[in-house]
Amino acid sequence: MKILLILPLFITCNINAVEVVIHNINSLTNNGQKTVSTWINQSVKKTKNTLGPLKQSVLPIYLKPKHFALEPVPWASVKRNDPDGLELHIDQQASLSEFTKDWTLYHELSHLYLPLLPYSGFWLSEGFASYMQNKIMRDSGIITQAQFVQRLNAGFERARKQAKTKQQPLNKLSADMWRQRAQQRVYWSGAAFFVEADLALQKQGKTVAEVIKAYQTCCRPARSNAKKFIKELDRLSSSSVFSSLYTQYNTRTNFPDITKAQLNQL
Repeated sequence: MKILLILPLFITCNINAVEVVIHNINSLTNNGQKTVSTWINQSVKKTKNTLGPLKQSVLPIYLKPKHFALEPVPWASVKRNDPDGLELHIDQQASLSEFTKDWTLYHELSHLYLPLLPYSGFWLSEGFASYMQNKIMRDSGIITQAQFVQRLNAGFERARKQAKTKQQPLNKLSADMWRQRAQQRVYWSGAAFFVEADLALQKQGKTVAEVIKAYQTCCRPARSNAKKFIKELDRLSSSSVFSSLYTQYNTRTNFPDITKAQLNQL
């Protein structure tokens, strides 16, 4: 059994809608069903407010409720299919407030705005989602600007620490990050890439989110490679920001120097 929600998403003068299909929701209590459907509904809207509407018309969500969990969403993943969807392992006892303050769903929803990239390009996709989870939460008032800066800086510090022992070129490490348990350096190096892109685009009166909105609308394929993806972002931003940074990041062996002052500019 499933529950079907129609969520209206508005952009300029056009009305767009994504059908959010929540599978296995009937395994929850009535109150649980209301809590989870409200949380997903609100999270899709918050993500849309930052990144624009999803290109796909249907979004399947596959719930895996847990009786005991240490956090509201202990694990989640993107299910690449036609259409793409999400699998969410959730604490069925969590409150709406606890779900809302958890970053996981914003992270996974952000993935849907990018195509599936090869493992060597996962630093881009995971970095984008890690950066955007915090922007979405900041933009929607879940966290403050100070918390936004603190969270990014904390992630960067973990990556700097891991970079001392994980010194392979980023694209090589990205392809082997699970075996090497190098997620901190891979994820947050990717986030740093998009932070630097945002800082560079700001000088032109643009943002990464605006470029991704255009990419989602016009030309996001189901699959791509890193170079094609970067080339499209350059074209849409009428700049060389992304390709210039990609050249620096793709094979870098250290972590960049990004300060709190720079993060405060975002």
